[in-house]
Amino acid sequence: MDRQLPERSRGSSVYQFDATGTSWEIETPEPLGTALQQRIRRRVQSFEAIYSRFQPDSLLAQLADAPQGGRFEFPAEATGLFDLYDRLHTLTEGALDPLVGGDLERLGYDRSYSLVPVSTGQQLTRLSWARDVRREGSVLTTRRPLVLDLGAAGKGLLVDLLAGFLREAGQTRFVVDGSGDLRHAGPAGLQVGLEHPFNPRLVIGAVTLQNRALCASAINRRAWGDGLHHVLDARSGRPVEAVVATWVIADEAVIADGLATALFFTAPDVLAQEYAFSGVRMFADGRAEVSGNFDGEVFT
Repeated sequence: MDRQLPERSRGSSVYQFDATGTSWEIETPEPLGTALQQRIRRRVQSFEAIYSRFQPDSLLAQLADAPQGGRFEFPAEATGLFDLYDRLHTLTEGALDPLVGGDLERLGYDRSYSLVPVSTGQQLTRLSWARDVRREGSVLTTRRPLVLDLGAAGKGLLVDLLAGFLREAGQTRFVVDGSGDLRHAGPAGLQVGLEHPFNPRLVIGAVTLQNRALCASAINRRAWGDGLHHVLDARSGRPVEAVVATWVIADEAVIADGLATALFFTAPDVLAQEYAFSGVRMFADGRAEVSGNFDGEVFT
């Protein structure tokens, strides 16, 4: 979810654009053609028109504004995304939940980025992805307005979709960099530094990424107020405290992205029951927990 420091190849071409509220880059040996650039921009626009919590006319916004709820049909690609949320919701015992969007808005991370917490003055009923949303494939049915935040894995999904576009266009060597969510393809590995969560000029380690994805999450990237940040435990609606940063390598960016969030709540061995990955998580006291199969080095 957050910045990493990939080592750029000499003589490469970089196509830069904005998506999901941040800066993206696609690195290739030769410049991308104008037609492919336009296709990428259109895909980004169509993605945000569906999955953005901040775009006022997106499908997620419609779901949040429906007074009595309703039936909302997402693209077929959302089936895999929702399957991932189903499994991670179970594996984290409810801590990872896209309905945490309502809590994020109450804490000030809302459509207008007010960053001003709102007190309701009353005990809130905790909502649950497993209980308050009925799903059939890519179709969601709700009974009330619900604020979904798909940030735990949505950016990774877009990374994978754009990587698919590049392959369809005949590109065999590339790096899709969604502001630190990386997808690499090519015969030579990519050296990536793991950015220190509290000092962007430092790295806590380095990894070689080849034909896989690397995603990370850290509490400092979207932080505001007194101890407020974007990684919430959905069971309490409060920001996590024990873990401050995570990094995950997996075959797909959507999986790596989702697992990077899940590691804030759940031990790696629990997640490894269902997913093949390697990773690192850093605790508030500076300790780092590194999986035995991690293809890299951690300095802390």
